[in-house]
Amino acid sequence: MKTKPFLVLLCLLLSFAVSGQKKKKLSKNKAAILASTAKHKAALIEISDKIWASAETAFEEYNSSEILASYAEKNGFTVERGVAGMPTAFVATYGSGKPVISVLGEFDALPGISQKAQPTKEALEEGAGGHGCGHNLFGTGSLGAAIAVKELIERGKLKGTIKFMGTPSEEKFFGKIWMVREGIWDDVDVNISWHPSAAIRADVQSSLALVDFKIEFFGQAAHASADPWNGRSASDALELYTQGVNYYREHVKPTVRMHYHIQDGGQVVNVVPDYSRLWMRVRDTKREGMMPVYERVQKMAQGAAILANVDYKVSLISGIYEVLVNRAGGEIMQQNLELLGPINYTQEEIAFGKKIQEVTGKEQVGMDSAIEPLEATKEHPGGGSTDVGDVSWNVANINLSVTTAPKDTPWHSWAVVACGGMSIGHKGMIYASNAMAMTMVDLFENPKLVAKVKAEYKERKGDTVYKAIVPDGPPPIPVKK
Repeated sequence: MKTKPFLVLLCLLLSFAVSGQKKKKLSKNKAAILASTAKHKAALIEISDKIWASAETAFEEYNSSEILASYAEKNGFTVERGVAGMPTAFVATYGSGKPVISVLGEFDALPGISQKAQPTKEALEEGAGGHGCGHNLFGTGSLGAAIAVKELIERGKLKGTIKFMGTPSEEKFFGKIWMVREGIWDDVDVNISWHPSAAIRADVQSSLALVDFKIEFFGQAAHASADPWNGRSASDALELYTQGVNYYREHVKPTVRMHYHIQDGGQVVNVVPDYSRLWMRVRDTKREGMMPVYERVQKMAQGAAILANVDYKVSLISGIYEVLVNRAGGEIMQQNLELLGPINYTQEEIAFGKKIQEVTGKEQVGMDSAIEPLEATKEHPGGGSTDVGDVSWNVANINLSVTTAPKDTPWHSWAVVACGGMSIGHKGMIYASNAMAMTMVDLFENPKLVAKVKAEYKERKGDTVYKAIVPDGPPPIPVKK
């Protein structure tokens, strides 16, 4: 059967159209970015895997921090270690003059979720930490982006300054707060950040503001059977307090989150406990909504202490702002994501992802690496909290999410740890390096884009005066083991 000429022509035209979409030409500088990350790929994966295996938790990331700082130094950056009173915080700088663009790197792990790089749950080291938020990928991918931009500055293709910010303790004490307080971003024009995820998107949603505090009750010990009337139970006060918090949940707005961890409720059953301790967090989509709830639950501690006839103490640990969204920056990032296209996976990687979904009770659909469209910014988004929020209230900030785990993977879990130690995580990390570096190229090349991003930042911030939610004094650095 003969094919009609117009059908042949139509097929050819459609083919050319699709081909043109997929093969949109990269600029020379963006092509150089891809070449740089390809050149450093093996080293970046090795760095990521070392940090993954170290799995160091908040303010104890001595090995992880040094691995990143040393590789930055090896690649020509000037590194200042121990900034803002934190031994594991550092700033790596290259270049001079404006614009000054920074990229964030995190590298702390979560306690107790050690996992092998396999799709079934099995600890690598029982009781040890694990990168259940992918921060081994986060820090390394950001450094890869910084190095790629640095090489263009070095060759005279771009002018300005690139900074890689080594930021510790995102999961617990929120190290960026102290770096902000120290003025680390005072000379920066635009900051870039990414986070491991189960999807690829230019992230134009905010996060939740959070306040982190500790409540202690102090009573009088006594024999629990012989003379309990001589005791004043700190454990009673703790239980009364949590009861109050749980009754209060009915009377807060749907955007509020309250959660706690009982750290000490007494040691033995036959002693009236004279001490108890609770770790508490309050969140809301806006700082102004969070603060009244925080004030109320502090008063509840006093009420519980009165009821149990004990003393009490509330101690602020730290607190963080919600992320200040920047859609102008998101639009620049979106263009580069569409230029890069989706991540391609092997059959083995897809099978790995589906096995994780099977074990965690999710639909077995594998990986999702399609480029999400740029969303409308929600007034009250869900999700978690991040100290990137504090950075975003002090400098214009652009955020990115990249697939490093299967669709619907439970975050902060062994499943994310597993993916972060193998090729699924590695591919997402290198992709993030490319997307961030290409976005930075746009900013370095076009002062009008920098001005547009900064103008939106100033407009959204308005007359808000940023004030760090931390107690006076240095960061709470634990004694080095």
